[in-house]
Amino acid sequence: MTAEAAPRAVHAGAPRLVLIVGMSGSGKTTVGRLLAERLGWRLRDGDEFHSPENRARMASGHPLTDADRQPWLDAIGTWMDGEIAAGEPAVVTCSALKRAYRDKLLSGRPEARLVYLHGSRALIHDRLASRHGHFFPARLLESQLADLQEPGPDEHPLTVEIDQTPEAIVTEVLSLMYRGAEPEVLGVGAAASTAAPAEGVHVPSSATGDEWRLSSGGHTAVVVRMGAGLRHYEVDGRPVLDGFDAGSPVLGGRGQILAPWPNRVGDGRYRFGGQDLQLPLNESEKNNAIHGLLRWHPWQLLARGDDMVLLGTTLFPQPGYPFLLDVTAEYRLGPDGLDTTLRATNTGDAPAPYGVGQHPYVTVGTATADSVLLTVPARYRLKTDERGLPTGRESVDGTPFDFRTARPIGEQPLDTAFTGLDRDARGRAFVRLAHPSGLRGVDVELGEGTRYVQIYTGDTPAEPGRRRTGVAVEPMSCPADAFRSGTGLTVLEPGARHTLHWGLRPWERP
Repeated sequence: MTAEAAPRAVHAGAPRLVLIVGMSGSGKTTVGRLLAERLGWRLRDGDEFHSPENRARMASGHPLTDADRQPWLDAIGTWMDGEIAAGEPAVVTCSALKRAYRDKLLSGRPEARLVYLHGSRALIHDRLASRHGHFFPARLLESQLADLQEPGPDEHPLTVEIDQTPEAIVTEVLSLMYRGAEPEVLGVGAAASTAAPAEGVHVPSSATGDEWRLSSGGHTAVVVRMGAGLRHYEVDGRPVLDGFDAGSPVLGGRGQILAPWPNRVGDGRYRFGGQDLQLPLNESEKNNAIHGLLRWHPWQLLARGDDMVLLGTTLFPQPGYPFLLDVTAEYRLGPDGLDTTLRATNTGDAPAPYGVGQHPYVTVGTATADSVLLTVPARYRLKTDERGLPTGRESVDGTPFDFRTARPIGEQPLDTAFTGLDRDARGRAFVRLAHPSGLRGVDVELGEGTRYVQIYTGDTPAEPGRRRTGVAVEPMSCPADAFRSGTGLTVLEPGARHTLHWGLRPWERP
C-alpha cells in the first residue's frame, strides 16, 4: 500500500529508504504507516510479500524455516531495488530477526537505514495476546525469541523503545534520522513565497514538514512542524516578519526555537552535575555549539484552533545533553498581535540545565535595517569576544548601544545581548521597531521568563541578498555561554517546568 500524505521530503545525508524491523507485536505496521504518512513516502508491509503457503504455516502454529523465508526476503529486496531505482523514498516493515536476513536486505543498498523497534518479552507477549485476526499467533513468540539476533553497532541501527505511543516512537525515529542531515526539497517550484497559504489551515511543506495557518481578523501567521518555527506573520497583507519561503529550508535561524540553550556554548564543553559534557559543534568556524538541539526536530500537533496551535516534542538524552525534557510551543493570535509561550518540563530523574530563546526577524517595511527606529529599554549590554562569547557587562550610558530613546540603527552592526530591562507593572518590557515615518511599527513584548534580548541586524546571513533586510529580536531566558558561566541559567529539577512568553504587537497610527 502507499501512504497518502504530504509532498515527499528527504534530507541530504538522511536515508532514502527505511527498513523497520522487530518482532511480531512490536508495532512495525503502525509505526511504518505513521512514519510514511509523516514523510509522504511510499509504504509496504513485509507481511504482504509472504506466500500463501507461508501464511498458512504460521496460522497453523508452525514457525518458518530459513528456506521458507528466502523467497520472501528476495521479494522484499526486489521491491526495495525498484523504489531505489525509481528515486522513490519509501518505508518497508519486516521482522528480519536474524542478522543474515538483515544483511540480505541491506547489503548493496546504502540508501537504506535500519530502524529496530525494541521491546521486552512481557510487553510483546501482552500485545500478541490482545491481537485478533492476525495470522501470527501469540504461541509463536518463543520461536521468534529463539531466532532474534538484535542488531549490533556495526549495523548502525536506529533503536527505539516501544513502551511509548506510536506517535512518540515516530518522533524519535525522525529525530535520529535527521540528526546532522541538511534539509533539501523535492517538488517545490519557483512559485513558493513567504506569503501565507491562500486556502485551508493545514498545508504540507517539503523542507519544514507540515505547516499550520492561523488567522484572526486581519492577522495571519504560519507555523511549521520542523522545529515548531514561526515562518510567516502579516497583518492586513503587510509583513511583520522577515520570514522564509514556503517549502524552503530554514537559514539564519529565522523563526526558530532555541532550546535547551539559546545562542552559544563555547567549545561546546561544560560541566554539570559532576559530569564533563561535550555538545556537537555546529558553529565550526568559531568552535561553538549554537542555538540548542531542537531546531531541526519534528514536533507533534497537540491542539489546534483557527487562531492557535500547540506543538510539542520530547528532547531525549543524548551525547552532550543526557537529560529528558518535554517541550511545548503555543502560538495564539489575538486582536493586538501574536503571543508565543514556550514551556519545558524535566521528565527525567536528575536536574537539567536549561535555557531557551527564539529567533524571529522583524520588518517594518524598510529595505534595510539602517533606517529603522529602534528602542531597547535596557540599561546594560554584554560585551563579547570575536567568537560571540560574553566577556563582561557594561552600562549602555554614553555608548553606541544606548537605544533607550528611539533612534535610527544606521550602519551600526548589532549582534548584542541586552539586559537590565525596564518593565511595566505587569512585568513586561517592549523592544520597539518603527518605520522612519513613525506611523507604523512592531513592539516585541518580552514577558515571563525573558531576562535577556539579543538584537541582531543580520550582517552575516546565510542567504545571499538577505543582509540587514530584517532585525532579529531574540527573547532569551539566559545569555550566550550560560552553560559554562551559569549566568541566567535555569536548573530544572525533576518535574519542574520553565515558561518563556513573548509576543509581537504590530501597530499603525492614523
